[in-house]
Amino acid sequence: MEIIVSGVGIVSGIGFGAAETLAAMAGRRAGLGGLTLFDSVYRDVFPVAEVKAGNRVLKQRLGLPEGKTFSRTALLGLLAAVEAVDDARLPLRKGLRVGFVSGTTVGGMDRSEGFYGSFLLHPGGGRLRDVAVHDCADSTEEMAVRIGATGYMATVSTACSSGANAIILGARLIRHNVVDCVVAGGVDALCKFTLNGFASLKILDDAPCRPLDESRAGLNLGEGAGYVVLERKSADSPGAYCRLAGYANVCEAFHQTASSPEGHGPYEAMRQALASAGMVAEAVDYINFHGTGTRNNDLAEGNAVKRLFAKRVPFLSSTKAFTGHTLGAAGGIEAVLSALAIKYGLLYPNLNYTRPVAEHGLPPVTGFRQGVEINTVLSNSFGFGGNDSSLLFSKV
Repeated sequence: MEIIVSGVGIVSGIGFGAAETLAAMAGRRAGLGGLTLFDSVYRDVFPVAEVKAGNRVLKQRLGLPEGKTFSRTALLGLLAAVEAVDDARLPLRKGLRVGFVSGTTVGGMDRSEGFYGSFLLHPGGGRLRDVAVHDCADSTEEMAVRIGATGYMATVSTACSSGANAIILGARLIRHNVVDCVVAGGVDALCKFTLNGFASLKILDDAPCRPLDESRAGLNLGEGAGYVVLERKSADSPGAYCRLAGYANVCEAFHQTASSPEGHGPYEAMRQALASAGMVAEAVDYINFHGTGTRNNDLAEGNAVKRLFAKRVPFLSSTKAFTGHTLGAAGGIEAVLSALAIKYGLLYPNLNYTRPVAEHGLPPVTGFRQGVEINTVLSNSFGFGGNDSSLLFSKV
């Protein structure tokens, strides 16, 4: 059974929708800037990639009622999910069993953080409706109902591999005939918990991040959403971006927040994804690196790639210097970028690169390139706890 990508939707710090996103990539316009969404002691310390609109504006873009409470996660997710559904023309195709699988780590924390601030000042204070949207599954249900994807709903929360794992689950649902098609990907919004947590780990960079560079010093956080529509290839399918040829998830469990320096988990995720597609490493034309810009990640992932692609290293780059690390959304956003790379023959620049990591010496793509023959893309998403996933996309 061939599973194709028939629609894509994306929003991040560099734009709303696929067209704005690609224009920013071509113009080398990163989405990083100062924090404006909430008060923080880190406001002027760490750059972040915010989606350039407040919640009120996001509601207006979506035509949602002003008085109803939505988490920012749900709003960002809806923007991308609606684009993906419309792109695949799902509203015009009646009788389909449509599922929705969404990856997220934050859920409605942005709303519950506001509640507890008021509650701590006055025990009778705070708006309980803000707490009601805290759970990760609340945003999933809100989005699924509004896009009409109620054939099956699930929420995946496996740290930074959440969006990729949501796509893997979506593919399995189609293979087992649970649904006819699935809207799958990930979404996360910036919040205090995330910013403070990563600051406590001392892996945030106070300058724009430098993935795959010897001088890398940490990551920049971002927010956004990315969803793809997956379905069986059939005579009734619309034009496809690509097919989801293979995938794999492994759990290395080397450390709570780090990969093994040798990259055993990333290696196995990539190797098993290729095996599931019946492909050899030499078939891959481009790797969308997880590429966070931390000392550990870029060393581990690079070592794994060097080992697996010993005969020929494909084109490679990390797009996180554009979007920031969007956590649970990263796998979804980068799946969309992978599908666009195949459809339009694109290679994305790895911003802020000057010299290779000493241990593996892998040079990334540094310029935006069009008209390249891209038949197969490997997209990596590696999470805390060693929860590592790779998605393999190829031409139909």
